[in-house]
Amino acid sequence: MAVAWKSQELTVNGLKTQVLSAGEGEPLVFWHGGGTAGGWDFAAPWTERFKVYLPLHPGFGGSGDDAGMTTIQDYVMHYLDLLDELAVDRFSLVGLSLGGWMAATFATQQSRRLKKLVLVAPAGLWVKEHPGLDLFRLKPEELAPALAENLAALGPPPDPHDVEAVVEGYREMTTLARIGWQRLYDPKLSKYLHRVRVPTLFVWGKQDRITPEAQAASWTKLVKGSTVKTFSPSGHLVLHERPEAVKAILEFLVA
Repeated sequence: MAVAWKSQELTVNGLKTQVLSAGEGEPLVFWHGGGTAGGWDFAAPWTERFKVYLPLHPGFGGSGDDAGMTTIQDYVMHYLDLLDELAVDRFSLVGLSLGGWMAATFATQQSRRLKKLVLVAPAGLWVKEHPGLDLFRLKPEELAPALAENLAALGPPPDPHDVEAVVEGYREMTTLARIGWQRLYDPKLSKYLHRVRVPTLFVWGKQDRITPEAQAASWTKLVKGSTVKTFSPSGHLVLHERPEAVKAILEFLVA
């Protein structure tokens, strides 16, 4: 099922920000990962129960660039201003990978604004026994197999002769590097996760090579009362690969 996303451009602290939205009901905000390839059709079931807001991070998709945004906290502050622009006060929040890191950080500071929180294969936590994959060491042809078990779930591969797509991919990877070149985690995050005081669900693909599913035990220990659901076979982009993962998130949010 394809979603007819409505696209709007908002100016947030002078920065153009593209926001996609669809559906009706209570607000659900989705923060995407470190790339926009693969699209957002997986979110269709959520739009049947929620007004889904899908902002594109600065440096991704149709949003503008800001070379001064170099930390997750910069993005949290950006989204606080964006939420004010959208007049969204209390909402459910789903974050994938890089967006999961943003969402976890946001929740340590703004739990009162959240109804429920879902972190999907989140980056951001250092787990010594199960370190995440260093994306910046991968060759271009190694990225897709690292993201998914079923490559068909990502849609057709990019055309290497599509100059615009190649440039956009480079732009998004450059943005990701500004945040995570040194490390794709926050060494202080574990110290503050006890402040997440909202019902929380973790979702993981069992074959995730980027943020290993074995990290879930550390997250659930730090976020009190949280639960985890895993899906197999699936890699990092579990929402693209496993429709039942999308359904499980919906069931958690409406319960």
